[in-house]
Amino acid sequence: MIHAAFKVELQLDIQSIRDRIRKQGRMVSLLWLIAAATWAPVIQAADDSLIMGVFPRRNSAETAKLFTPMAEHLGERLGRKVILVTSKNFDSFSKAVTEQRYDIVHYNQYHYIRSAQTYQVIAHIEEFGKSTIAGALYVRKDSGITDLAQLRGRTVMFGGGEDAMISYIASRYLFLQAGLRKDAFKSLFAVNPPNAILALNRRQSDAAGAGDGVLELPEVRNAINTDELTALAVSAPLLQLPVAVKRDLPAKLRASIQSILVDLKNSEAGRQVLKSAIMTGMGKAGDRDYDPHREMAAAVFGPEGTAGQTVRTRP
Repeated sequence: MIHAAFKVELQLDIQSIRDRIRKQGRMVSLLWLIAAATWAPVIQAADDSLIMGVFPRRNSAETAKLFTPMAEHLGERLGRKVILVTSKNFDSFSKAVTEQRYDIVHYNQYHYIRSAQTYQVIAHIEEFGKSTIAGALYVRKDSGITDLAQLRGRTVMFGGGEDAMISYIASRYLFLQAGLRKDAFKSLFAVNPPNAILALNRRQSDAAGAGDGVLELPEVRNAINTDELTALAVSAPLLQLPVAVKRDLPAKLRASIQSILVDLKNSEAGRQVLKSAIMTGMGKAGDRDYDPHREMAAAVFGPEGTAGQTVRTRP
């Protein structure tokens, strides 16, 4: 009997200990939840890295190689990490812009005018010493095509998608000026402008839409004999590709990013960054600088192409 009583008492003590442990465990969990809620804003604030997006003008691997030095330089000068993000195609990139995933973004002019409510343009790039770029329609010299009218019923390869400002929108504008609407020719799309030119060279299309400097790009010049191609028509010059920042970034930070980028050509380290990105400089840009692009896009798509996107501010 004594042994049984001792056994019962021992079991009661063990159960009591287990109950206390469970209560303490719940208390610890509660304290962790309170601590997490208290410190979450601090932890989030400590992660002050910036996301830099670059549109897929070239393939993802090449883009990463060209712009990693720029992201690293910005990070060093700003004193905070700048993470470079690339995209495989225009659709995924445009989705990321719409969802405001980038703090700093280098994209085409149409991307900017469509995102001007949430992004502020601060700079434009310079390539080959030029701050402007034009849309151009290329053909093979041996094609016998000497006039845009001859492309009626033919195949045209555009670099990127229908949101490609220079290779598609500016090229479509050239067709409109020649009296050829969208249904007058067959449209195909390469992943980017260089690939459109390579497709033309392989006779996979009768013409290709790209920028007027595309034949100077290393990935084109080193892949084909560019002397076999010629520009059939060229648009009016437009201000070069923009760099923009999210409007909800602090004004001081936006100004610092602009200053660093525009100042790149004034130092040896900055010039190396530009050289890596196949640029010769950057200049300041404001919203009104992209009004000619808006007019061209409206002619191609109609008023809905740029509706509600104009924001009258300057950096």
